[in-house]
Amino acid sequence: MDTRFKQHGAFSWSELVTDDPEKAIAYYKEVIGWEVEAMPMPEGVYHVLKVDGEPVAGIMAKPAEYSEMPNCWGTYITVDDVDATLAKAESAGGKAVYPPMDVPGVGRMCAIADVGGAVVSIITYEDSECE
Repeated sequence: MDTRFKQHGAFSWSELVTDDPEKAIAYYKEVIGWEVEAMPMPEGVYHVLKVDGEPVAGIMAKPAEYSEMPNCWGTYITVDDVDATLAKAESAGGKAVYPPMDVPGVGRMCAIADVGGAVVSIITYEDSECE
């Protein structure tokens, strides 16, 4: 088991949200040498980036409602409890960027903005994802 998926406070996943996933995939395959596995999802195709067969990151198309957002890499931090961590963030002056949601086969997640406006995602992985 990869401990970053269970260790509270560990940076565990990186994800590129972009206008043109295919262009980004071609670029990173050439530059980094990542392998790519396409995973159809209800919202569109999610591209899992791998090194030696092991998932390390992902690439996805930017949702239409975020068309004004720049293309960007985001990170996820593993937490023991997304809802409890969000409550702590809010009591410390932060806020939810989007509310907690469950992603079947992955876990529970949300994005939070700190007091300076910096955004990071928090996630509690499902046990099956981590074994």
